[in-house]
Amino acid sequence: MQLIKYLQSQGIGSRKQCQWLIQNDCVEINDTVYNDAKADIDPAEVQTLRIDGEDIVVVPMPYFYILLNKPADYETSHKPQQYPSVFSLFPDHMRNIDMQAVGRLDADTTGVLLITNDGQFNHRVTSPKHKVPKIYRVTLKHPADDSLCETLKNGVLLHDDNETVRAAEAVLENPTTLLMTITEGKYHQVKRMVAAAGNRVEHLHRDEFNGRTVENLASGEWKFITV
Repeated sequence: MQLIKYLQSQGIGSRKQCQWLIQNDCVEINDTVYNDAKADIDPAEVQTLRIDGEDIVVVPMPYFYILLNKPADYETSHKPQQYPSVFSLFPDHMRNIDMQAVGRLDADTTGVLLITNDGQFNHRVTSPKHKVPKIYRVTLKHPADDSLCETLKNGVLLHDDNETVRAAEAVLENPTTLLMTITEGKYHQVKRMVAAAGNRVEHLHRDEFNGRTVENLASGEWKFITV
């Protein structure tokens, strides 16, 4: 791949901007300064990238997968309405790259969020027919017993919806903490299911998605992963 195209793929800037950076010896890859826009770059071999002396996060190519521990009060949208976008948690140049969240989390929901530029992967893990498990830690407003779990597993009819939905699993850790597994992704599904079962969600955290957890990431932290 030509150097100028590589820089554009990393979100560094427009073709004209990248050309200027190259001509002014501002591009350093693996500790080597490049000033030829047509220089051949193997993306797999790029370990470090500096632009005008500043270290830049190297984005894997052609596809990348990000695991984010989503904090509260962030919207899973490129065009947020009330809160900052989760994409604002990434470096400036990465926000120039086309990437999408794998499903959504409500602004007040925390935990595992996957982000990628791989559309096929996104479709595969969000499609209901593939039944990819998502485990939520639900803080309940009212103390509950095992009857709540049985109701959720047997199925509830969501308000304004004529379809019965079931939890793949539901277990109480304590009277106000529910671990609930679903394999669908309906709008506000967990909150609506708990409400239909006669309780309310005070806080919602996604513990696991497609086998991924965020136990080693602080709130707002992220990392590239392989899938």
